[in-house]
Amino acid sequence: MRRLASLVMVPIFGLVFAGCASSDDTTTSLRVAATSSLTEVFNDIGEQFMQANPDITIALNFASSSDLALQISQGLPADVFASADVKNMAKVTDAGLLLGQSVTFATNSLEIVVEKGNPLFVDSLAQLATPGLLFVTCPIEVPIGGYTAEVLRNAGVTVTPASLEENVKGILTKVALGEADAGIVYRTDILAAGNSVTGVPIADNVNVTTKYLVGALRDSQNQDASQRFIIFLSSEQGQKIFSQFGFGPA
Repeated sequence: MRRLASLVMVPIFGLVFAGCASSDDTTTSLRVAATSSLTEVFNDIGEQFMQANPDITIALNFASSSDLALQISQGLPADVFASADVKNMAKVTDAGLLLGQSVTFATNSLEIVVEKGNPLFVDSLAQLATPGLLFVTCPIEVPIGGYTAEVLRNAGVTVTPASLEENVKGILTKVALGEADAGIVYRTDILAAGNSVTGVPIADNVNVTTKYLVGALRDSQNQDASQRFIIFLSSEQGQKIFSQFGFGPA
Protein backbone atom coordinates (compact mmCIF):
# COMPACT_ATOMS: atom_id res chain seq x y z
CA MET A 1 0.00 0.00 0.00
CA ARG A 2 1.31 3.45 -0.89
CA ARG A 3 1.82 5.91 1.94
CA LEU A 4 1.15 9.62 1.88
CA ALA A 5 4.36 11.51 2.61
CA SER A 6 3.66 14.48 4.87
CA LEU A 7 6.21 16.97 6.13
CA VAL A 8 5.91 20.04 8.31
CA MET A 9 8.54 22.41 6.99
CA VAL A 10 11.21 23.96 9.13
CA PRO A 11 12.60 27.29 7.91
CA ILE A 12 15.58 25.88 6.00
CA PHE A 13 15.79 26.87 2.37
CA GLY A 14 16.16 24.16 -0.24
CA LEU A 15 14.73 21.44 2.00
CA VAL A 16 13.93 18.30 0.00
CA PHE A 17 10.46 16.83 0.29
CA ALA A 18 10.09 13.60 2.19
CA GLY A 19 9.12 10.69 0.01
CA CYS A 20 9.62 12.52 -3.29
CA ALA A 21 11.39 9.60 -4.94
CA SER A 22 9.45 6.61 -6.16
CA SER A 23 10.70 3.06 -6.45
CA ASP A 24 8.17 2.47 -9.23
CA ASP A 25 9.18 4.12 -12.51
CA THR A 26 5.53 4.17 -13.60
CA THR A 27 4.46 6.25 -10.59
CA THR A 28 4.69 10.04 -10.55
CA SER A 29 5.58 11.68 -7.24
CA LEU A 30 3.68 14.96 -6.96
CA ARG A 31 5.19 17.47 -4.52
CA VAL A 32 2.56 19.75 -2.98
CA ALA A 33 3.64 22.77 -0.92
CA ALA A 34 0.62 23.76 1.17
CA THR A 35 -0.20 26.28 3.87
CA SER A 36 -0.23 24.80 7.37
CA SER A 37 -3.96 25.40 7.95
CA LEU A 38 -4.64 22.75 5.28
CA THR A 39 -2.73 20.02 7.13
CA GLU A 40 -5.63 17.82 8.21
CA VAL A 41 -7.81 18.21 5.13
CA PHE A 42 -4.93 17.80 2.65
CA ASN A 43 -3.82 14.59 4.35
CA ASP A 44 -7.32 13.24 3.69
CA ILE A 45 -7.47 14.78 0.20
CA GLY A 46 -4.10 13.23 -0.64
CA GLU A 47 -5.19 9.74 0.35
CA GLN A 48 -8.42 9.94 -1.64
CA PHE A 49 -6.69 11.50 -4.64
CA MET A 50 -4.15 8.65 -4.72
CA GLN A 51 -6.96 6.09 -4.55
CA ALA A 52 -8.53 7.72 -7.60
CA ASN A 53 -5.14 8.15 -9.33
CA PRO A 54 -3.02 5.05 -8.61
CA ASP A 55 -0.25 6.29 -10.91
CA ILE A 56 0.47 9.29 -8.64
CA THR A 57 2.02 9.47 -5.16
CA ILE A 58 1.52 12.67 -3.15
CA ALA A 59 4.29 14.24 -1.04
CA LEU A 60 2.87 17.01 1.15
CA ASN A 61 4.94 19.84 2.60
CA PHE A 62 3.32 22.20 5.13
CA ALA A 63 4.44 25.65 6.30
CA SER A 64 3.08 29.18 6.38
CA SER A 65 2.15 30.57 2.97
CA SER A 66 4.72 33.34 3.34
CA ASP A 67 7.54 30.88 4.09
CA LEU A 68 6.55 28.68 1.16
CA ALA A 69 6.30 31.61 -1.26
CA LEU A 70 9.78 32.77 -0.26
CA GLN A 71 11.31 29.31 -0.47
CA ILE A 72 9.69 28.58 -3.84
CA SER A 73 11.26 31.81 -5.12
CA GLN A 74 14.61 30.51 -3.88
CA GLY A 75 14.32 27.18 -5.67
CA LEU A 76 12.37 24.88 -3.36
CA PRO A 77 11.40 21.84 -5.49
CA ALA A 78 7.62 21.68 -5.74
CA ASP A 79 4.94 20.99 -8.33
CA VAL A 80 1.90 22.64 -6.73
CA PHE A 81 1.54 25.59 -4.33
CA ALA A 82 -1.57 26.04 -2.14
CA SER A 83 -1.77 29.40 -0.34
CA ALA A 84 -4.05 30.69 2.42
CA ASP A 85 -4.25 34.15 0.87
CA VAL A 86 -4.09 36.09 -2.37
CA LYS A 87 -1.04 38.12 -1.32
CA ASN A 88 1.40 35.23 -1.05
CA MET A 89 0.10 33.54 -4.19
CA ALA A 90 0.64 36.88 -5.96
CA LYS A 91 4.32 36.83 -4.93
CA VAL A 92 4.79 33.55 -6.78
CA THR A 93 2.69 34.68 -9.75
CA ASP A 94 4.44 38.05 -10.07
CA ALA A 95 7.83 36.30 -10.01
CA GLY A 96 6.78 34.30 -13.06
CA LEU A 97 6.93 31.01 -11.17
CA LEU A 98 3.32 29.93 -11.77
CA LEU A 99 2.05 28.21 -14.90
CA GLY A 100 -1.18 29.97 -15.85
CA GLN A 101 -3.55 31.35 -13.24
CA SER A 102 -4.22 30.24 -9.68
CA VAL A 103 -7.64 28.88 -8.72
CA THR A 104 -9.66 29.50 -5.55
CA PHE A 105 -10.76 26.13 -4.14
CA ALA A 106 -12.01 26.78 -0.58
CA THR A 107 -12.87 29.48 1.96
CA ASN A 108 -12.64 29.83 5.72
CA SER A 109 -13.36 32.23 8.58
CA LEU A 110 -11.74 33.10 11.90
CA GLU A 111 -12.45 32.32 15.55
CA ILE A 112 -10.87 33.24 18.85
CA VAL A 113 -9.08 30.24 20.36
CA VAL A 114 -8.76 29.95 24.14
CA GLU A 115 -7.72 27.28 26.60
CA LYS A 116 -10.02 24.31 26.98
CA GLY A 117 -13.12 25.33 28.92
CA ASN A 118 -12.43 29.06 28.44
CA PRO A 119 -11.19 29.65 32.03
CA LEU A 120 -10.90 33.43 31.51
CA PHE A 121 -14.44 33.65 30.08
CA VAL A 122 -13.33 35.39 26.89
CA ASP A 123 -16.42 36.15 24.81
CA SER A 124 -15.41 39.02 22.52
CA LEU A 125 -12.52 40.55 20.60
CA ALA A 126 -12.50 43.48 23.03
CA GLN A 127 -11.50 41.16 25.87
CA LEU A 128 -8.29 40.26 24.04
CA ALA A 129 -6.99 43.69 25.08
CA THR A 130 -7.47 42.91 28.79
CA PRO A 131 -4.27 43.74 30.73
CA GLY A 132 -2.40 40.57 31.64
CA LEU A 133 -4.11 38.39 29.03
CA LEU A 134 -1.47 36.64 26.91
CA PHE A 135 -2.49 36.96 23.26
CA VAL A 136 -0.41 35.37 20.49
CA THR A 137 -0.55 35.76 16.74
CA CYS A 138 1.76 35.61 13.69
CA PRO A 139 3.68 38.28 11.77
CA ILE A 140 1.45 40.25 9.42
CA GLU A 141 3.03 38.69 6.31
CA VAL A 142 1.74 35.28 7.43
CA PRO A 143 -1.91 35.02 6.27
CA ILE A 144 -3.40 34.43 9.73
CA GLY A 145 -1.42 37.39 11.07
CA GLY A 146 -2.76 39.65 8.33
CA TYR A 147 -6.31 38.41 8.75
CA THR A 148 -6.09 38.85 12.53
CA ALA A 149 -4.96 42.45 12.11
CA GLU A 150 -7.89 43.06 9.75
CA VAL A 151 -10.45 41.58 12.15
CA LEU A 152 -9.11 43.55 15.12
CA ARG A 153 -9.12 46.71 13.02
CA ASN A 154 -12.73 46.03 11.97
CA ALA A 155 -13.66 45.72 15.65
CA GLY A 156 -11.70 48.80 16.71
CA VAL A 157 -9.56 46.74 19.09
CA THR A 158 -5.82 47.22 19.66
CA VAL A 159 -3.90 44.27 21.10
CA THR A 160 -0.17 43.93 21.77
CA PRO A 161 0.78 40.28 21.23
CA ALA A 162 2.88 38.46 23.80
CA SER A 163 4.67 36.60 21.00
CA LEU A 164 4.65 36.04 17.25
CA GLU A 165 4.44 32.43 16.07
CA GLU A 166 5.68 30.99 12.76
CA ASN A 167 2.25 29.81 11.58
CA VAL A 168 -1.31 29.22 12.70
CA LYS A 169 -0.47 25.81 14.18
CA GLY A 170 2.01 27.55 16.47
CA ILE A 171 -0.78 29.75 17.84
CA LEU A 172 -3.04 26.76 18.40
CA THR A 173 -0.31 24.74 20.11
CA LYS A 174 0.70 27.54 22.45
CA VAL A 175 -2.90 28.05 23.61
CA ALA A 176 -3.54 24.31 23.94
CA LEU A 177 -0.44 23.95 26.14
CA GLY A 178 -1.49 26.84 28.37
CA GLU A 179 1.49 28.96 27.30
CA ALA A 180 -0.90 31.63 25.99
CA ASP A 181 -4.43 32.62 26.93
CA ALA A 182 -5.85 33.35 23.50
CA GLY A 183 -5.22 33.79 19.81
CA ILE A 184 -7.14 34.04 16.57
CA VAL A 185 -7.05 31.08 14.19
CA TYR A 186 -9.10 29.59 11.38
CA ARG A 187 -12.41 28.03 12.33
CA THR A 188 -11.24 24.75 10.80
CA ASP A 189 -8.18 24.64 13.08
CA ILE A 190 -10.42 24.70 16.14
CA LEU A 191 -12.57 21.93 14.68
CA ALA A 192 -9.45 19.85 13.97
CA ALA A 193 -8.12 20.43 17.50
CA GLY A 194 -11.11 18.67 19.04
CA ASN A 195 -11.32 18.97 22.82
CA SER A 196 -7.83 20.40 23.31
CA VAL A 197 -9.02 24.02 22.98
CA THR A 198 -12.24 26.04 22.95
CA GLY A 199 -13.41 28.30 20.15
CA VAL A 200 -15.17 31.64 20.62
CA PRO A 201 -17.10 32.87 17.56
CA ILE A 202 -16.32 36.26 16.03
CA ALA A 203 -19.26 38.41 14.95
CA ASP A 204 -19.99 38.23 11.22
CA ASN A 205 -19.89 42.01 10.81
CA VAL A 206 -16.18 42.14 11.76
CA ASN A 207 -15.05 38.67 10.64
CA VAL A 208 -13.43 37.97 7.28
CA THR A 209 -13.90 35.29 4.65
CA THR A 210 -10.51 33.93 3.69
CA LYS A 211 -9.69 32.37 0.32
CA TYR A 212 -7.42 29.42 -0.47
CA LEU A 213 -5.72 29.42 -3.86
CA VAL A 214 -3.77 26.75 -5.71
CA GLY A 215 -1.58 26.81 -8.78
CA ALA A 216 0.85 24.65 -10.74
CA LEU A 217 4.47 25.78 -10.65
CA ARG A 218 6.03 26.59 -14.00
CA ASP A 219 9.21 24.53 -13.60
CA SER A 220 7.40 21.36 -12.55
CA GLN A 221 8.10 18.29 -14.66
CA ASN A 222 4.75 16.83 -13.56
CA GLN A 223 2.25 19.19 -15.17
CA ASP A 224 -0.31 16.51 -15.97
CA ALA A 225 -0.34 15.26 -12.38
CA SER A 226 -0.44 18.85 -11.09
CA GLN A 227 -3.51 19.68 -13.16
CA ARG A 228 -5.26 16.48 -12.10
CA PHE A 229 -4.67 17.35 -8.44
CA ILE A 230 -5.91 20.93 -8.89
CA ILE A 231 -9.04 19.72 -10.69
CA PHE A 232 -9.64 17.20 -7.89
CA LEU A 233 -9.70 19.99 -5.29
CA SER A 234 -12.62 21.68 -7.04
CA SER A 235 -14.41 18.46 -7.97
CA GLU A 236 -17.58 17.30 -6.25
CA GLN A 237 -15.58 14.73 -4.27
CA GLY A 238 -12.94 17.27 -3.27
CA GLN A 239 -15.47 19.89 -2.20
CA LYS A 240 -17.30 17.29 -0.12
CA ILE A 241 -14.08 16.56 1.78
CA PHE A 242 -13.47 20.27 2.41
CA SER A 243 -17.02 20.63 3.72
CA GLN A 244 -16.49 17.70 6.10
CA PHE A 245 -13.50 19.54 7.58
CA GLY A 246 -15.46 22.79 8.00
CA PHE A 247 -14.24 24.73 4.96
CA GLY A 248 -16.60 26.79 2.86
CA PRO A 249 -16.99 26.48 -0.92
CA ALA A 250 -14.84 28.45 -3.33
